[in-house]
Amino acid sequence: MIRVQNLCKTVTSGAQELAILRGINLEIKAGESAAIIGVSGAGKSTLLGLLAGLDNASSGAIFLHGQNISVMTEDQRASLRAKHVGFVFQSFQLLPGLTALENVMLPLELSGRTGAAAKAKTFLDKVGLAERGHHYPRQLSGGEQQRVALARAFAVEPDILFADEPTGNLDEQTGQRIIELLFELNSESDTTLVLVTHELPLARRCERQFVMHDGVLSETSHDEDAAPAGHSEQGAL
Repeated sequence: MIRVQNLCKTVTSGAQELAILRGINLEIKAGESAAIIGVSGAGKSTLLGLLAGLDNASSGAIFLHGQNISVMTEDQRASLRAKHVGFVFQSFQLLPGLTALENVMLPLELSGRTGAAAKAKTFLDKVGLAERGHHYPRQLSGGEQQRVALARAFAVEPDILFADEPTGNLDEQTGQRIIELLFELNSESDTTLVLVTHELPLARRCERQFVMHDGVLSETSHDEDAAPAGHSEQGAL
């Protein structure tokens, strides 16, 4: 489902070239759940964006759903995302001028799906917001906005769902509700799940765990402490 070969990402800062990702190799099978953890600035979100085809790598290859997205144009990657990929952002990324229902409907309509309104209502109901469909993002709490974002991501029935710090802007109780919804919807849809998180309890809900350190990715096990040295399980990674 996801295969990465010797992936590198460098950026230029003044006269210096900074290596963000260094020779990443990764394979995640269909239906698996995987978490990527690490300190801030380690390259986690950069990797997630590359896997989703939202950015270009400096070198290496990414195969998504059997296709090499590294050689695709932006339009080709966008078409692939519309058919196979869902993305949940930490900052929700809801369109303020659209209602909750319209936000969930939008990707369905853009991909030419039929029955967009009915499907959007179904997924809003799944996240407990059936009665809030006509409210705008500004009228919703942070937790409600993230639930709309989850409904939007799952409504397109993606083969792969990427989530970048999905509970990062939420309080603990609301964040726990979002986590339960994320795995509940993931289980129902048999979707491949790849998430970036600072929270070890969330990471340990996934079948596989990877640690990003200084642009290098390594896999750890549930029996190991995935927290980098100097960080406790309760602390931010």
